[in-house]
Amino acid sequence: MNKPSNEMSITFSALSENESFARVAVAAFVTQMNPTLEEITEIKTVISEAVTNAIIHGYPDSDGYVFLHCKIIGDKMEVIVEDHGVGIEDLDLVRQPLYTSRPDLDRSGMGFTIMESFVEQFEVTSKIGEGTRVRLIKQIRTPHNAAVHEV
Repeated sequence: MNKPSNEMSITFSALSENESFARVAVAAFVTQMNPTLEEITEIKTVISEAVTNAIIHGYPDSDGYVFLHCKIIGDKMEVIVEDHGVGIEDLDLVRQPLYTSRPDLDRSGMGFTIMESFVEQFEVTSKIGEGTRVRLIKQIRTPHNAAVHEV
C-alpha cells in the first residue's frame, strides 16, 4: 500500500457503551472519501463487530482498553482494532460461522464472518495473554472510480 493521505487513532475503555462511539467516529472519519450509504452501513457494521469482540472476548473478567487506528490510502480505508486482553487460543475455530465462546451472552458467532464479507481484506492475529488484532481493508467506490469497478 501507498503512504496514507490521512489517519487517526482512538483509545477508549473496553466498555460496551463505547462501541457506538467507535462506530460513529470511524463513519465520520471516512466521510471525506464520499462513501455510499451502503458503504457507510458496512463500515459501521464491521467496526461494531470488531470493537464488540475486543470488549467482550478480550476482557471477559478485567478492565482494559481498545485501540482503534484508521488510515485512508488512495481509495481504501484500513482499520485496525486491537486489544491487549486474553487472546484467542484457536483462530481457525473462532473463524467458523456460528462458533461462539460466549453462548451465555446470546452471541451468534458470526462476527468474523460478517466482517470478512464486508471488506476486501480481513486479517486477525492473536497471542494468548497478549491480545488480538483485527485488520480490515475496505475499498470505497467513490463516484469517480465506481465505473472502473463495475463490469
